[in-house]
Amino acid sequence: MSRIVVLGGAESGVGAAVLAKTKGFDVFLSDCGKIKEEYLEMLRKWDIPFEEGGHTESLILNADEIIKSPGIPSTAPMVCKLRDQGTHIISEIEFASRYDTAKKICVTGSNGKTTTTSLIYFLLQNAGLNVGLGGNIGKSYAYQVATEHFDYYVLEISSFQLDDVYDFKPDIAIITNITPDHLDRYDHRFENYIAAKFKIAKNLTPEDCFIFDSDDEITVGHLDDIILRCKQLPFSQKTEVRQGAFLNGDKITIRFEQEETDIYLKELALGGKHNIYNSMAAALAAKATGIDNAVIRNSLATFQPVEHRLEPVLSIKDVLYINDSKATNVDAAWYALECQKKPVVWIVGGTDKGNDYSVLNDLVREKVKAIVCLGVDNAKIHSAFEAIVGSDHIVDTLSAEEAVKASARFAEAGDVVLLSPCCASFDLFKNYEDRGKKFKEAVRAL
Repeated sequence: MSRIVVLGGAESGVGAAVLAKTKGFDVFLSDCGKIKEEYLEMLRKWDIPFEEGGHTESLILNADEIIKSPGIPSTAPMVCKLRDQGTHIISEIEFASRYDTAKKICVTGSNGKTTTTSLIYFLLQNAGLNVGLGGNIGKSYAYQVATEHFDYYVLEISSFQLDDVYDFKPDIAIITNITPDHLDRYDHRFENYIAAKFKIAKNLTPEDCFIFDSDDEITVGHLDDIILRCKQLPFSQKTEVRQGAFLNGDKITIRFEQEETDIYLKELALGGKHNIYNSMAAALAAKATGIDNAVIRNSLATFQPVEHRLEPVLSIKDVLYINDSKATNVDAAWYALECQKKPVVWIVGGTDKGNDYSVLNDLVREKVKAIVCLGVDNAKIHSAFEAIVGSDHIVDTLSAEEAVKASARFAEAGDVVLLSPCCASFDLFKNYEDRGKKFKEAVRAL
């Protein structure tokens, strides 16, 4: 019996362990931190041996194969030891795909991937297809392969999940865009991060589709670095395309094979330039899956925003509070600011990932009346924006409650308070969801 060791005891790792158990492997799960109670219950239910609070080498180094959770960097000491002795290390999605015959629509990118993934899932559901949602969103893909049956999966896939894939192959692969992010995990080399993203497309065949933003210079500049034998479907807001989607005045035109269809911008449920891109990508994926134009149009008109992504919370004294906690990099915050039409009190800050804030200067000058820093170390934000908004219009806070109260003092009727942090959340919060929930609680308590 082959021995599989899973490193990491959260959603991805526990899901992979359950699938390995159902396939008859000798399974062991190890986490150097504390495993949450919900995952401990799953491990006990499936009778999977595990350890937490440290790694026991003798129980790990004898594995035939390792499934590494995406949150564990390749520089972790145990991972280095395993690589040095030649043990094969794969990701959860690589492992799960070995046992999955469903059609897979897979979305990666620096920004917009959660919205695009959720849109495609909504479109396929509305078309009556038997579809699962997983990857970096919702339930573990491996756990669903072990316990459910779907004809289609829509998977949001991060660069960390793509790091350890080899044979994994989508039927439709989407790269929404590529901007600098997570460079601390990639030796501070943008090229390494780009290469990880493009792994989503490396195994595509002539029957498969690759959907990408042809306005994104980074994506287009690296197309020649991989062998693309598949159908290429670009989307653009700048130029007309022969096959794909493009902005055509006040509408999106979608061309797929011999068919052409239009969707008016005023029909889209999601506003903002970035959501035109997301809607284009989702519509192309739906067309490539064979979904009817009427279903596509209706779905794009009725879709509800994703939690923590430009999510309207409440309007208090004619001030709208928006939760964009998922904006953990500069580019995401740029999109959030770009689509605001009213004066903004901007809540920003957290764990800096090597951000270059200068690209936001023009937007801050044009739209932001005050800045509320929400983070332990805000020096970089002060130096970037204090001269633009003025020293009396930038303050530091250490909790969501404090940040919301400070924002309320700056805001006047007709303004927007926007939580779009630009940074990771780990200095003050468990994750971006925790940050967003605490922000919403603080708004409701005003």
